[in-house]
Amino acid sequence: MKICLISEGAYPYVTGGVSSWVQSMILNMPEHEFIVYSISAKDSKDITRKYELPSNLLELHDIFLGAHVDENIQAGKRYNITEEEKEAFLSLIGGREVNWSVLFQFFVDGRVDSILNFLASKDFFDIVQELCTKRFVHVPFTDMFWALRSMVLPLFLCIDQKMPEADLYHSVSTGYAGVLGALAKHQYNKPFLLTEHGIYTREREEEIIKADWIKGYFKDIWIDYFYSLSQCAYEHAERVTSLFEGSRQIQMELGCPAEKTSIIANGIDVDKFHIQNRNQKVTGIHIGAIVRVVPIKDIKTMIQSFSIVQQEIQDSYFYIIGPYEEDEEYYEECIEMADSLGIRNIVFTGAVDVQEYLEFLDILVLSSISEGQPLVILEGLAMEIPFVATDVGSCAELLLGKYDSFGQSGTIVPVMHFHLMANDIISLANDPKRRKEYGRNGRERVTSLYTLPGMIEKYNRLYKEVNRNGRHRLSVERTV
Repeated sequence: MKICLISEGAYPYVTGGVSSWVQSMILNMPEHEFIVYSISAKDSKDITRKYELPSNLLELHDIFLGAHVDENIQAGKRYNITEEEKEAFLSLIGGREVNWSVLFQFFVDGRVDSILNFLASKDFFDIVQELCTKRFVHVPFTDMFWALRSMVLPLFLCIDQKMPEADLYHSVSTGYAGVLGALAKHQYNKPFLLTEHGIYTREREEEIIKADWIKGYFKDIWIDYFYSLSQCAYEHAERVTSLFEGSRQIQMELGCPAEKTSIIANGIDVDKFHIQNRNQKVTGIHIGAIVRVVPIKDIKTMIQSFSIVQQEIQDSYFYIIGPYEEDEEYYEECIEMADSLGIRNIVFTGAVDVQEYLEFLDILVLSSISEGQPLVILEGLAMEIPFVATDVGSCAELLLGKYDSFGQSGTIVPVMHFHLMANDIISLANDPKRRKEYGRNGRERVTSLYTLPGMIEKYNRLYKEVNRNGRHRLSVERTV
């Protein structure tokens, strides 16, 4: 089977949970051939591959959205859009049900010579004017024009690409990747599967609410827009998987039909994590976080909690383990915060061999604002290291054992409550017996419920089921 995985902002250019998942899927399904379609907001000059491409990855297709900003623009053109096409564009921005088939076909037909030309056309001008006249009467036209242009530009650039042909399409999120999966289904009439590691729409909503560059009256428009993108993916997908029950419930709340949903948890190769190699340092408490240094991981909350811990435990060491090049401005802010708080013994390691740190760390920390089912928690627990984590994604399920009998393997604190995080770290640091108990419980949970072979078997079964049903559906449609 030839499978096209569609990823946004991740593989193979960014390390992290989603990229690791993509790499694992390809490596552990050698019987399938893969194509990866990767969407990046940056220019190709600004990124490098972080993963060695497996031999069964036949093609890597990239769309670098940043590469299009310097194109020459011919303003004022006409594209002779029909009334039905105009309504489809209006509904995309106007918060109504979107006719995606009409939108897809408009771009697939090859009528648009350049997305930037289309957004500078008289047709797009007319669409914005009608929106201002009928729905946004209190919004200045110029503000609306530039806001909508920036909103739809990435989407239209994605839709304007020719999708590679495959037997099955698998998007690793909603958003642009989800729409491209729906587009591929429209183009080739092949099955489309959607997996959400986190709830993309909720993550974008949080970012938009906090964003300074989006004016207040545009925040709702942006949020509704991303909900429309998710609806597109939910509507077109044959099956929609999530990593844990809480995520599946949110998918249904957002409009995904319950009969399409199922849970396939993340899994790790437990055999790579050798607890016999654990060699805790003789002195001090060693606390780590395996994390990308980016705002959604809320490194600043972690630093503030470490500051309190160090006041209580003088001989404590903090390791922030992971790459920091993705958002260098945020990284510098974190360095400045650590300096201003006078924290000693703090190390930003950059990209390193994580295993070396898992062999001696006493406690692991995760302070994210949003997560799905973090692979770093599974990996830490596989090495019998207890966690203190924020109450996001499936962290409570993994650490408190809500749905199993393996016992507690860490503690949960509210998002951004650095003082509560510090209290739990101090409590664990002062209780080696509880750390050992939590670590042992965690390894038992992971080895029983979250193994890589188990995950691969479930996806393989789903691929065969979706492809078989898709072939049957397509043969019926051809007959009709």
